[in-house]
Amino acid sequence: MPVLAVIPARLGSTRFPQKPLQLLAGEPLVVRVARCVQGMGLVDRIVVATDAEAVAAAVAAAGFSVAMTAATHLSGTDRVAEVVGQPGYRDFDLIVNVQGDEPFLPRAALAGAIARVRAGDQIGTAAAPLAEADAGDPNRVKVVTDLAGRALYFSRSVIPAKRGPGAGSGYWQHLGIYAYGREALRQMAALEPTPLERAERLEQLRALEHGMRIGVTRLTEPAPAGIDTAEDLARAERYWTQRQGSAS
Repeated sequence: MPVLAVIPARLGSTRFPQKPLQLLAGEPLVVRVARCVQGMGLVDRIVVATDAEAVAAAVAAAGFSVAMTAATHLSGTDRVAEVVGQPGYRDFDLIVNVQGDEPFLPRAALAGAIARVRAGDQIGTAAAPLAEADAGDPNRVKVVTDLAGRALYFSRSVIPAKRGPGAGSGYWQHLGIYAYGREALRQMAALEPTPLERAERLEQLRALEHGMRIGVTRLTEPAPAGIDTAEDLARAERYWTQRQGSAS
């Protein structure tokens, strides 16, 4: 089953304007994400989905494919669904939506998300252990799961709300990765936005509110946070420098 990775990228972020084109180690963030996915060797094709000519130009200059999409999409999933419906991508039955602000996405997260779909979940994603000190950060989305590893809820707030020493099973940071079978992607994109999705501004809650199954692969090691603010980008730049130094 060939795998298509789609990286949605829009310029209209209210929290961090022009985010896909912000430079990380000298290259646009969206290009860094594409290179990250390419280096994993887990997908058969990568395409960046955007409605911005500036993003398209930067991505094409780096040698990656671009699909132009409508400017009216309310979520990245909607943008991915438009791409998958285009003639050049209709042969892919397993689609991965990689968030355009995850330049350090672990390989195990992508592999695990794909594995959850191949095992029967409608949607696959991943989570990493999150330190208690970071659990209150609204830019770090948390997830709780049932005993079978399927998502119960995602939130920008602290979940679970522990009420005593030793309570709960720790905090889990949701990572910006979704895998879908073609039919599950079509189904989700056809659904109307839901109250919880609007309240938390998390599109995955639309799937949960409509009863779709989201399987969550739990990683064993913490993962770097995604980039939502200028401060996050500065932290990512430091992390990049440290990682390059340790590799040399």
